[in-house]
Amino acid sequence: MPSNRAAWQDAVGIPLSIRQTPYQTNLTPTQILIKTQAWAINPADHILQDISLPFVKYPVILGEDIAGTIEALGSEASAHFQIHDRVLAFAQGATRGSDMGGFQEYVVVDMAFTCGIPGGMSFAEASVFPLGFTTAAHALFNSKTLALPGPEVDVVPGSMGKRVLVWGGASSVGGNAIQLARAAGLEVLTTASKKNFEFVGKLGASMVFDYTSETVVAGIVSELDNSGVPCVGIFQAAGHTDSLGPCFEIAQRVKGDIFVITTSPLQEGVVPEGVRAKMLLGDSHDDILVMWKEFLPKALKEGKYIVAPEPLVVGTRGLEGIQLGYDILRKGVSARKVVVLAK
Repeated sequence: MPSNRAAWQDAVGIPLSIRQTPYQTNLTPTQILIKTQAWAINPADHILQDISLPFVKYPVILGEDIAGTIEALGSEASAHFQIHDRVLAFAQGATRGSDMGGFQEYVVVDMAFTCGIPGGMSFAEASVFPLGFTTAAHALFNSKTLALPGPEVDVVPGSMGKRVLVWGGASSVGGNAIQLARAAGLEVLTTASKKNFEFVGKLGASMVFDYTSETVVAGIVSELDNSGVPCVGIFQAAGHTDSLGPCFEIAQRVKGDIFVITTSPLQEGVVPEGVRAKMLLGDSHDDILVMWKEFLPKALKEGKYIVAPEPLVVGTRGLEGIQLGYDILRKGVSARKVVVLAK
């Protein structure tokens, strides 16, 4: 039996501890055991090293984005995948127990959040998708959020005759939101720094606003009010709490009722009167499972879903590189996703 190691976050405020961890052999019918070849790091990972949140119990194995090869399959999963398949997967250790945390050499995942990697795509590239894709899908398609019709690979862009504003389009979540919204037939407006205008345009944004501009709110409000195309909502995909203010101001000033979906915590009293807002947290995955099962595999295979953001590969390999990845991400990374290769 192979040995397994994991990067444990034993408590808040201390570095990761790498140590031996049980190699999982008792899989449920829908579970898959993956030998990890690449981990991508998300802001939530290093935030949970610095700040304790009530739904996370320490010690914990964090990590959501992985890519690797299948080592073992549950009975149901074996009908959809094979041993040694190259796959990307969404690990859920922070919410479902550390045995499913991503920062391990061997990770247990659910088949519903596993997707084959097409030929020509590296493990590093594949690892950037899972959390960003899942979060963006929740914002756009969950019945408790914007509740949009699902994406299609061959959709005609703009065919829905509606728009959505994605705040932070150059982020991992924002880039996925742009591609998913476009695949759902929406016209996508987004914000980014000027250096990333071309990048978000390649993802499918039809109009980009410089979020650093003093007139960004006025410009977006004017565009939404005068275009004649209804806006279904605002998705604050990046920027933490400092971008909530502009999103709320747009929702207040624009004509009509616009729902604001955010990845940032909504403290009591922060949402202005007359604005509808919801934080993405703890919603059911049921509404987006079909996107993992049908849309993402087909879109990747046909080359109609772009690797975004591109991986920024850490020099140190293996689990030892993850703490270094945290430190790089803390300093700020734009339009890239920090990735650690297993070897």
